Formats: sequence, structure tokens, C-alpha cells
Amino acid sequence: MNEPQVRTQMQACVRCGAPVSLQTALCERCNPLGLAQPSASQAHGTVFLGIGAAVLLLASLAGSSSRGIGPFTASMSAAESVPGGLAVEISITNTGATAGSATCQITTSKIGSAGLSEIISTPRIEPGATTTVDRELKTFGSEPIPLAISCGN
Repeated sequence: MNEPQVRTQMQACVRCGAPVSLQTALCERCNPLGLAQPSASQAHGTVFLGIGAAVLLLASLAGSSSRGIGPFTASMSAAESVPGGLAVEISITNTGATAGSATCQITTSKIGSAGLSEIISTPRIEPGATTTVDRELKTFGSEPIPLAISCGN
């Protein structure tokens, strides 16, 4: 009777690429003394630490790149009715030490419209400078209502 052949699954040696069994990482030539093989948890731990270090580095770069931008102060004219919405003139001042753009949220507290808001972004504002933008707001309808504005960086 013929015995069935047992097929051994192979992988490449991590150092030289020679075929080795799945249970080992290094071939006889790369590990002649038969030292302990690196474990999967060691390899995964190293990758995890590398990803963690990259995330921390990117977070610190993002934080340092926006340092000194803003705060922004804003004032807004009374809303005027125009076809399809409300027209406002917004003055925004960069009180920070670095140029940047502001993201402002316009809201209302009028009963029936409370909770509505519209977000606008400004062009780049130099430190200490004020810019004025005219916007047509479509979210609040065309009936003039009291509006408030707050700007971040």
C-alpha cells in the first residue's frame, strides 16, 4: 500500500529567504546555533509601537503647526432679507500671533428656529488684522431674525 504524502507548508527565512517550515523563522544557515526564534507577539508588538510613535509624532506636528493662530473675535451686522435667505456683513479680527483662517458658526435662539446653524470659513487673516466678508445665509429663511456668531481657529 502506498502511504499518503504529507505536505509540509513552507515560508521564507526572514533573513535570507531560504524555504523553512512555518514553525521556524530562520534557516539553519542563518541560525546555526539553534537560538530561540522571534515570536509573533514580538513582531506584532514592534509594529504596534511603531504605529503608536507615528501617531504621537503626527499629533505633535499638528499641534505645533496651529500654535498661535487665533483666537478670532467677530461681529455681525443685522440680518437683511434677500431673495432666498438673509444677507449679513461679518467682521473678523485675528487676535493671535500667527496668520490663519477662522471657522465661524452662526446660530439663532429664536423659538422655532433654535438649533439651526450655518458654518462659514474665512480667507487667511494676518495677526492683528480685521477682514470683512459678506455672506448670504440660506439656513434661517428670509425673515430677519436675531443671529449670533462665534469663531474658532
